[in-house]
Amino acid sequence: MSLRLEMLQVARLAPKMLGDSAGLVRDFFLSQLDENGAGRDRDGRPDLYYTIFALAGLQALQAELPDKPVARFLESFGSGADLDFVHLGALARCWAAIGQVPDSLADSILKRLERHRSSDGGYDADIGGRFGNAYGCFVALGAYQDLQRELPEPLRMVQCLKFLETPDGAWANARGLKVGSTNATAAAVTLLRHLGIPVNESVSAWLLARAHKQGGFLAMPAAPLPDLLSTATTLHALSGMQTVIPAPMRERCLDFIDSLWTNKGGFHGHWADDDLDAEYTFYGLLALGHLALE
Repeated sequence: MSLRLEMLQVARLAPKMLGDSAGLVRDFFLSQLDENGAGRDRDGRPDLYYTIFALAGLQALQAELPDKPVARFLESFGSGADLDFVHLGALARCWAAIGQVPDSLADSILKRLERHRSSDGGYDADIGGRFGNAYGCFVALGAYQDLQRELPEPLRMVQCLKFLETPDGAWANARGLKVGSTNATAAAVTLLRHLGIPVNESVSAWLLARAHKQGGFLAMPAAPLPDLLSTATTLHALSGMQTVIPAPMRERCLDFIDSLWTNKGGFHGHWADDDLDAEYTFYGLLALGHLALE
């Protein structure tokens, strides 16, 4: 199962936790797609990256997608010649969300994506760079899976991730750092699982230690506040390692997620975040879906 479908499968459990509020969340996701089938960014502008999450949120809530407008929006980008690395990956993911991608288009997208493969076997936003990072690897593997192609030389990606390990037993998003970060660690754990590489069980303890006393998870050990992205990715990584979340921690996570929800149907990213968007709202569904499994 692909990275995308794995997250979607879990997010589909969120309505169990949302109850009567699920309809408000569905309406919020609908509001995040404009009349041309494009997802809106935080300023209301059309953006491929945010389209990923609007589509995924609607799918998680079993809502019908406006396939034809979305397809026309995606067709406007062709094979992604003018897109940066992140939006190239978004193009692949959005096409996968609404159906099979033509072989010629898939090949063209991945050919462009391979220009971002680094010398150490990973992927990065730069073209022809020396070092990849965990996020770049996540985008790349997801694109290959979404376009139903095999990742070339997967062990080279494993090699890249090896160089991103930190002395505290986690991963960072760049080489040479002394302290790991939560999202890089969660990404590395999930990538290695998909690549069939075992992960040391001690990583579970490192991730659990990022729990905030009031609920949620911190982006790194010194972060002042928990956030919804780190919470969702941590829960996803721990689930992949079959780590059980202690009951008190689970309840605090639920309280934290509830504190970020609004009756507009969306989720804030953290306590100091005044805006709503499709990305964080999808991560709210992903986190709730994992907590529904406990």
